[in-house]
Amino acid sequence: MEADPTRIAMVCVQNAGRSQMATAYAEREREARGLGDDVEIRSGGTHPAASVHDVVVEAMAEEGFDLSDRTPRTVSEEELEGCDYVATMGCSTLELDADTDVRDWDLEDPHGKELERVHEIREDVRGRVGALFDELEAERE
Repeated sequence: MEADPTRIAMVCVQNAGRSQMATAYAEREREARGLGDDVEIRSGGTHPAASVHDVVVEAMAEEGFDLSDRTPRTVSEEELEGCDYVATMGCSTLELDADTDVRDWDLEDPHGKELERVHEIREDVRGRVGALFDELEAERE
């Protein structure tokens, strides 16, 4: 019998910056590591914006990601409680059940920042996502 997939959620208030970057990197990591059937990735916000921040779209395009067609979405507490890991981006006061591993990555909001600063935030996000996938792979062995 196959194990249930590991469910990961990337969450922030607007779902228009940090969580979108984290989701894109997580999708890339999942594919690069051959975990397509083993990891489900969710992304959402508590008060979603109308669109992904332009500066985030620009910074991620430099990395080969097209976030221009992504739409921020609402994520429910019930949906998050169904996840194994929830990474909040530094803006959350989530109180989820004990079975969910909630990690606050405490990342600066890229909205309204200069592109150079967004690059720094993007690199921080990339590193944290990579470390999370290293941990997931170690647990699955």
